[in-house]
Amino acid sequence: MHQTRTFDLNNEIFLADDTLITSKTDLQGRITYGNQDFVAFSGFSEKEFLHKPHNLIRHPLMPRCAFKLLWDFLALKLEFFAFVCNLNKQGKTYWVFANITPSYNEKGEVISYYSVRRRPSKKGVETCLGIYQKLLEIEKENGMEAGVQFVLDFLEQNKISWDELMINLQNEGKEGGYR
Repeated sequence: MHQTRTFDLNNEIFLADDTLITSKTDLQGRITYGNQDFVAFSGFSEKEFLHKPHNLIRHPLMPRCAFKLLWDFLALKLEFFAFVCNLNKQGKTYWVFANITPSYNEKGEVISYYSVRRRPSKKGVETCLGIYQKLLEIEKENGMEAGVQFVLDFLEQNKISWDELMINLQNEGKEGGYR
């Protein structure tokens, strides 16, 4: 999808303090709902994004292993937090702090996924940009699984969970946000 879209990190748009980009997907990651903030930031109309894979807005700076970790968490019925760099239809970059959670039916079965994205902290974006660049290098040389292992080793060495790391980074730079 992104081979035909170009991007420029200097062509960046920023979320406001009150922005809440929300979307829902089916179990395969196809978009079933996006709110007006999703429309505004993605640049896609509802007709253009409904039933399309959520990776429609994936930025080439995002390593594949980040999404592997996301799907691994969701498979365990756990919520997932992350700083995500997105690319809109017009080729503009925008960073978000994302929370993705499973949605359940009355039998306790996962039926979809719900995501809320808000303005990320500057500290989180700066830290994750460096991590993601390293992961892209690892993936290029040794594959996606090597990237996942790098993250798992990093978390173990620092005695911190993925969610703790992400939430701490968001909270450290909460005042003033990412601009």
